[in-house]
Amino acid sequence: MKYVGGKISKYFPLNVFLEKSKNTIEVLTFQKLEEILDFSLPHSAYIRHEWWGNEIIQNTRHTHCKQWLNAGWKVESINLGVNVTFFKIA
Repeated sequence: MKYVGGKISKYFPLNVFLEKSKNTIEVLTFQKLEEILDFSLPHSAYIRHEWWGNEIIQNTRHTHCKQWLNAGWKVESINLGVNVTFFKIA
C-alpha cells in the first residue's frame, strides 16, 4: 500500500484501479473517478487543469497526483468536468 504521512491517502483507490488496469490508456469520466474514490472530487479538480498536473518533484507532489504516478500512469489530457485520459508509463 502507498502511504502519505503515515496514513493511506483517500485517493488510494485510484492507484488500485490503475494498477489493476490491463489497458495502456484509461479515459475516466469525472463520475467514474468519483465512483472509484467513493467521494466527490474537489471543485478545483473541475475547474483547474493544474489540479491534474503530473508533478515532477516527488517530495512536493499532491496526494492525488502521487496515486496515479505511483501506479505508473500519467495524465495525458483533461476535459474539465467531463473526463481525464491517463496513459501507462510503466
